Amino acid sequence: MSKKKLVVLTGAGISAESGLRTFRDNNGLWENHDVTQVASPEGWAKDPHLVLEFYNQRRKQLYECQPNEGHKGLVELEKYFDVAVITQNIDDLHEQAGSSNVLHLHGELKKVRSTIDESLVYELDGWELNWGDTCEKGSQLRPHIVWFGEAVPAIQPAIDLVNEADIFVVVGTSLNVYPAAGLLNYVPGRSPVYIIDPHQPAFTPSKQITFIQENATSGVPKLITLLTQTIHA
Repeated sequence: MSKKKLVVLTGAGISAESGLRTFRDNNGLWENHDVTQVASPEGWAKDPHLVLEFYNQRRKQLYECQPNEGHKGLVELEKYFDVAVITQNIDDLHEQAGSSNVLHLHGELKKVRSTIDESLVYELDGWELNWGDTCEKGSQLRPHIVWFGEAVPAIQPAIDLVNEADIFVVVGTSLNVYPAAGLLNYVPGRSPVYIIDPHQPAFTPSKQITFIQENATSGVPKLITLLTQTIHA
């Protein structure tokens, strides 16, 4: 018997529990910077050195973090379901935990790309990207991140995954950031939705949605219990 398709959308909340600070936290990394200074094409054009340093510090911090029980629980669900993870996060904690199918909506922190040919994407060796580091065409490398104001190339593949979901799960995202938040609209009407977050996101309640008011590390184990009960029922 083929496994049911379980599609998971994850956000900053799951990474925060591993110690990664987020843009919107009160204790956020470089909170004195407007995000447009460090995460927009305009910011890059104005002060690329600042942008490089910002992402270097985020990368350095990532190397000090480990996947948590939320990440690991999603891997455990692969025993029972065909799991696809769509993440708004730019870290690789899902991959470190062992998730086999991860789609990054907003890019990947440990990758860099050419500024003249965006198809030239490279794994960065270590945590530092410096001014003067170039691609094979001689152009400066930039973080492989979708900045504010840029298109989200992975959104269509994400929509296609959600359209196929037998079960849809949201972990650690407020559902305020678009276009990712709009993915909820593509869940088939027959498919149950589980939302794991300590703060109830703004959505219209329905029989289709089960809300688990927990952090990822405690909420994902509860989800596993709920879902595996339905299998063995």
